[in-house]
Amino acid sequence: MATALKKLFRSSERGGEDRERTRHDSGSPTHPTSTRRFLNHCASPRSSRRDSKVSPADGASAARKGHRSHSSNGFFKSKSSSSSSKDSSSALTETVTKNSHAIRTRRLMKEFHEICKTSQSVKEPPFSAELVDDNLYEWNIKLFQIDPESAFYKDMQETGTTYVLLNVTFPDTFPFAPPFMRVISPLIEKGFVMDGGAICMELLTPRGWASAYTVEAVIMQFSASLVKGQGRIPRKCKIGKEFSRKLAEASFRSLVKTHDKYGWVTPPMSDG
Repeated sequence: MATALKKLFRSSERGGEDRERTRHDSGSPTHPTSTRRFLNHCASPRSSRRDSKVSPADGASAARKGHRSHSSNGFFKSKSSSSSSKDSSSALTETVTKNSHAIRTRRLMKEFHEICKTSQSVKEPPFSAELVDDNLYEWNIKLFQIDPESAFYKDMQETGTTYVLLNVTFPDTFPFAPPFMRVISPLIEKGFVMDGGAICMELLTPRGWASAYTVEAVIMQFSASLVKGQGRIPRKCKIGKEFSRKLAEASFRSLVKTHDKYGWVTPPMSDG
């Protein structure tokens, strides 16, 4: 009985193999069973574990490669963008500087020409201007016109002073920033004239300045403030009261600091 069943099982297996071979040879598609389809779909646990297994060395190597590639690309991109940013910034700064220089030059040439033309066409001009060492950005101005009813004018008559000599320096940012103006001679007390010859006027500070102000407007304003502040010419020069640029600049910086703190009102005597 057992021998007969074995023969029958073998014959059935051969028959199945013959049928599979016949189907394959005839070109007809095979139809695997649902179980075979499921097993073919699922990966073998052994092969799956073997394929997914990565050694620590391999993982570290892959990580280093990825990090190096990412870092390298990021570095060159950052360096390139930083370099281009610096170049564009430098080019922009250079362009702005050139434009500012051109604006300052044109403005001063125009104003200086108009002042010279006026002083030559009028018999008694209110003031005149001349360049210091042919430098367009530094002027010496002689102020002739002072209110004849003022005490300062009488001091001028008595001391034989024919004009007030002013020095004006124009910064690179002019006319968007104010010029620096100081008195050279004579020595003046009060009249909003400070140590070193610095001048206390709001329009000469960055806060009070406007690019529309002309040199003529500044000079006329100074003439009015000299009288309003009851300026006088001392008969005797006090020790340490000589006017100098260095002292005037220091005095003006202190002035700006004080008025930034208190505003344009009379500050306490302790602050000058």
